[in-house]
Amino acid sequence: MRKIIPLALLALASFSCGGTDETTQEPLSADTIVRHADFASEFIAKRHVDVWLPPGYFQSQEKFPVLYMHDGQNIFEPGFSYGGQEWAIDETMKRLIEEKKVRPAVVVGVWNSDKRFQEYMPMAYFERMDSAYQDTIRNERGLPLSDEYLKFFTQELMPFIEKEYKVLTGPENTFVMGSSMGGLISSYLLAKHPDRFGGAGCVSTHWPVSLKHNLPGIADGYQAYLAEAFRPENKVYFDYGTATLDAWYEPHQLHMDSLMRAASFRENENWMSRKYEGAEHNEAAWRARVDIPLQFLLAP
Repeated sequence: MRKIIPLALLALASFSCGGTDETTQEPLSADTIVRHADFASEFIAKRHVDVWLPPGYFQSQEKFPVLYMHDGQNIFEPGFSYGGQEWAIDETMKRLIEEKKVRPAVVVGVWNSDKRFQEYMPMAYFERMDSAYQDTIRNERGLPLSDEYLKFFTQELMPFIEKEYKVLTGPENTFVMGSSMGGLISSYLLAKHPDRFGGAGCVSTHWPVSLKHNLPGIADGYQAYLAEAFRPENKVYFDYGTATLDAWYEPHQLHMDSLMRAASFRENENWMSRKYEGAEHNEAAWRARVDIPLQFLLAP
C-alpha cells in the first residue's frame, strides 16, 4: 500500500525500517512517497515536491539514479492530478524494476504553479521567435520564467535531493521528463545543462506553444538550438499522439527528427521518437505508454 509521509518522518523511517518501532509497524521499504510541502525558492514560487523511493531503498547501502518529473501532482496520486487521472509512475516503476527492465531509481515529482506556462516556456524558444509572435505569446500566456525555473532546479532542488537522499550524481545517473509544456522544459534543461542531466523524456511535446495558433515552422529555431546543444552521449525521447491537442504535433516532431538524424543521433540508441495513433493529450494516454520512455532513459 502506497504511503505519503511528511519529511519529518523520513529520518525516523530510516532508522526503523525493520518495523521494530511502534510508530512504524509497517516497514517503509517500498512504495513510499516523501512530501516536501511548500518547498521554498529564491527564484520561483514555493511548491510541493514529492519523492518516490524505490523498493529496497531503506535497506540498500547503494545509491540510486534519479528521475526528475514536472507536473508532479499528476504522476502519483489521482486525487491531485488534472482530470483525476494520474501517470501511475510509482506502480509502473515497481513493475519495471521487478521485471529488471529499468534501474531502480528515485523519482522526484515537482508540482507546478499558476505560472506553469511561463515557467515551462523555454527562453531560448521565445528568443528565437519573431518579435510579432513574441507579442502574441506575451499577450496570450505571459513572459517566460523558465530561466528562473532552471535556477531553482539546478541551484536549489537538485543539491537538496543529492544531500538528503541516496542518489547518484552526474549526467549518467540524472534524468528529467515531462509532458506537453513539461516536455519543452525537459528539453531545455537537458540543452542548458548537459553536464547535469544525461537524458530527457519529452512526452507530447507542445511545440506550437500557443493554445490558439499552430503556425508551421514556429518551433524550427528552437529545435535547431536543441539539436546543436544536445550531446551524443545524451538520451533524448520524443513522442506524440494523433488526437485532441496532440494532432498538432506531427509536422513539428518530424522536423525535429530530421534535425536529430542530421546531428548523427542514432535512433533507438541515444534518441527515440514515437507516434501513438489515436492517443490523446491527457494523463491517461501518457500513463498507457510511460513505460517506454522509462525503459529508454533508465535502461539497466
